[in-house]
Amino acid sequence: ARGQRTRRLPGGGRAAGALSRASGRTRRRRGPATSEGGPFPVHQRLSGSFGDSILDLLGGQPGSAVLLSVPGDPAAARRAGNGSAPPAGARLNQPHLLGEPPREGDGDAAPAEADSEENGEHPPPWTLPRLPGHLRPLHYNLMLSVFLENFTFSGEVNVQVECLRATRYVVLHAHRLRVEAARLAEDRLAGALRVAGFFLYPQTQVFVLVLNRSLEAQRSYNLKILFHAPIENELLGFFRSSYVLYGERRFLAVTQFSPTHARKAFPCFDEPIYKATFKISIKHQATYLSLSNMPVETSVFEEDGWVTDHFSQTPLMSTYYLAWAVCNFTYRETMTKNGVVIRLYARPDAIRRGSGDYALNITRRLIEFYEDYFRMPYSLPKLDLLAVPKHPYAAMENWGLSVFVEQRILLDPSISSISYLLDVTMVIVHELCHQWFGDLVTPVWWEDVWLKEGFAHYFEFVGTDYLYPGWNLEKQRFLTDVLHEVMLLDGLASSHPVSQEVQQATDIDRVFDWIAYKKGAALIRMLANFMGHSVFQMGLQDYLTIHKYGNAARKDLWNTLSEALRKVGKFVNIQVVMDQWTLQMGYPVITIMGNETTDNIVGISQEHFIYDLDVKTKDSGLGNNSYLWQIPLTIAVGNTSHISSEAIIWVSNKSELKMSTQIEEFLGFFYYYYCSRFHRLLETLLIKAGYLPQNIPLELLRYLSKEKEFLPWHAASRALYPLDKLLDRTENYNIFNEYILRQVASMYLKLGWPTNNVDKSFVQASYQHEELRREVIMLACSFGNKHCHQQAATLISDWISSNRNRIPLNVRDIVYCTGVSLMDEDVWEFIWMKFHSTTAVSEKKILLEALTCSDDRNLLNRLLNLSLNSEVVLDQDAIDVIIHVARNPHGRDLAWKFFREKWKILNARYGEALFMNSKLISGVTEFLNTESELNELKNFIKTHEEGSAASFSRAVETVEANVRWQLLYKEELFQWLRKSLAH
Repeated sequence: ARGQRTRRLPGGGRAAGALSRASGRTRRRRGPATSEGGPFPVHQRLSGSFGDSILDLLGGQPGSAVLLSVPGDPAAARRAGNGSAPPAGARLNQPHLLGEPPREGDGDAAPAEADSEENGEHPPPWTLPRLPGHLRPLHYNLMLSVFLENFTFSGEVNVQVECLRATRYVVLHAHRLRVEAARLAEDRLAGALRVAGFFLYPQTQVFVLVLNRSLEAQRSYNLKILFHAPIENELLGFFRSSYVLYGERRFLAVTQFSPTHARKAFPCFDEPIYKATFKISIKHQATYLSLSNMPVETSVFEEDGWVTDHFSQTPLMSTYYLAWAVCNFTYRETMTKNGVVIRLYARPDAIRRGSGDYALNITRRLIEFYEDYFRMPYSLPKLDLLAVPKHPYAAMENWGLSVFVEQRILLDPSISSISYLLDVTMVIVHELCHQWFGDLVTPVWWEDVWLKEGFAHYFEFVGTDYLYPGWNLEKQRFLTDVLHEVMLLDGLASSHPVSQEVQQATDIDRVFDWIAYKKGAALIRMLANFMGHSVFQMGLQDYLTIHKYGNAARKDLWNTLSEALRKVGKFVNIQVVMDQWTLQMGYPVITIMGNETTDNIVGISQEHFIYDLDVKTKDSGLGNNSYLWQIPLTIAVGNTSHISSEAIIWVSNKSELKMSTQIEEFLGFFYYYYCSRFHRLLETLLIKAGYLPQNIPLELLRYLSKEKEFLPWHAASRALYPLDKLLDRTENYNIFNEYILRQVASMYLKLGWPTNNVDKSFVQASYQHEELRREVIMLACSFGNKHCHQQAATLISDWISSNRNRIPLNVRDIVYCTGVSLMDEDVWEFIWMKFHSTTAVSEKKILLEALTCSDDRNLLNRLLNLSLNSEVVLDQDAIDVIIHVARNPHGRDLAWKFFREKWKILNARYGEALFMNSKLISGVTEFLNTESELNELKNFIKTHEEGSAASFSRAVETVEANVRWQLLYKEELFQWLRKSLAH
């Protein structure tokens, strides 16, 4: 999965293949099915042929005890939700209704072989945080019936399991499902085993089938479970969404299983290590189509307007990237040179407009790129890209059926900016990388989620550079958008290692954060640089070949990369090096000191970098000297006339002496400052932590007006942004404002404004120039350049009066935001109207963000309250609304108050979704900077932490740092600004 980014300010080619109705699959027509399938509620259908179902379930074995919760029985229904655990010493050979735990004294004594699991020597297997490991699935046969008219589904899952160790308990995951019946048989011909009872145990989200005798090791069994559940209006599991077409609201249902939500859609072994094959069938109304990981083999039509799609069997795979969807979308398609069929499914109006053509075209090129880079063919016969209106993340890499939120895959070339095109491109590159790193080779357990997310995030830049070689993202924007950004997090005392121990399901969500994604990517980039890119590539090819269709841990990667180095005569123990970077948090600050008497000797020392230097004295763990890293310094040696080729210097001790006269470039994950008689390079982060004087970054800005390249401007803009937010509510803010405007003025005048050129052919050639101009205009308008404000107001006024939007695409978000901020309420209402009327997702996104730029607190409050109405603002977009209001100095306290008042609603909606709660908590609190706000935060946490402890801990540390900075450094900075402006 890829988390959604929130930008500071609001804001192709055409694919092969013709517009098609989604009906081009192989279909075989049959007569009416004998089982029910009409548009009736689940309970009616289940009870309609209940006798046949029971006979089939029992397999003709009168001695079998099958436990049923009979529909329509209120008492049984109440018991079904019980969820209590069986007491540790319970006797378990009598049947019980679902959810009703066996009672002490029921029947005869339990078999002796179960005593060790029940007498207290070991906890009962259903109470363990992980599945007990007695069984492993080999194959699932899953049959689903989907009823979108009443948002329910029913299913039957048949699982072939292998018994690894003898046990009386079949334990697998199931959560929020109603199980109707369950049986276990030795094989298809043998009868069912006798069942003592079954129950759900919500604390660990498992379903337990209790047998009268133990299963035998090294034997296979068949487990059958009948179940049903609602299709919830949520964001996880099997959930529903909707869109409006021609004034009519249409519904669809789609899955999101990562990391632990497949168990909400069917009983399964929901851990990544339990790979199995899957055969899926989906019954639905014929007015819809169904999709899954594999192509449809046959479609069986029935006389009552229903159809059952039978999908091909999958390769070995984990449950979290299994997927299916039922919708009435249309598609366009293309094909790779190796015959992989690629289809993009979306709303019919979006397909007709060609909004998916860009994504379809680059997907074909990227599949071919990855196949060549990894020397490993794409493993499935097809890849579907599904654009849905509502989704918790930017996208999810389900094997063969990748799901994207619309605004991260649909692109209309006539109204989309370069920055929007870049966002779409990088999300697609990320998800396609997962088809190899994640799907083909899967981490053993979630503690190493960075093994897939770090690679996918790194290849966002490598893959985009393949598509657009002139953009040079891996060498440039990686530094500002990944490396610098994650260092802000990893310099906190509340940070954590890339690889974190994960014990139970509730711990899994916290490992999906920017440390895993961005620091993981930075470490992978460091590996590629010190290994050499060709050797690194060869190592990845070997890793995928060895572990394809299986699981791998970080040690497997380290061993393969070490072997790749040995093949070219280099001997570096990658595990020893990388364990220091992945198993301890943080990073070093490197100090390089020239020797005043000897030119060719430098001293190099390392120290654990942390923002709050006082923490080191308070926390003995952070204050000791045990934090050491093996650091590969990439250097070039020379003088003004000649510079040698690069070489690696390894630094592994607290301090060392090295032979060198100049250190040119470092490609690693650390901060450094280099002090000599000739050169001084100092980083903003060091200033914020108090290592260096506060005026240093602003001194460096004096040279910005002479810069002609995009990267220094982009880096300066990102560095100024948090400083701006620390100062934007202070009475002397105008002094800071004036200083920044002076540095920007000359470049703003030189570059001017873009023309409204809808010809996208310029994108490849002039990306750097257009992005530089955009960066300068954004700074000018943000800090109040009068000409910039006047230009924005003129463009907005022209749009309103002519009803023709002639605002240049690449600066529309800046103009919208500036216009809403400067102009009256009528402009806000105009933007609000356009937000509702547009169907282009890129435009809808920046219009919504522009509404948060208002100076009118009443309008901001109105928008906050509307954000929780799912019919007005999509669930995933509501978070962005709240965060953008919090970034507005006129709305920061409003968003903070709204967050606290609506926390229960927000936590219920987003609490289980990766990133979303942490993104919301960070976004609302990161720029609070007063003692009273800090106290409000701490008091709120005392009563409302509820599972977001890590996010709230980071929030407290960030706000404490903000308050400390205000106290220690604010006046020093303003004094320097006044002095500077006076000269």
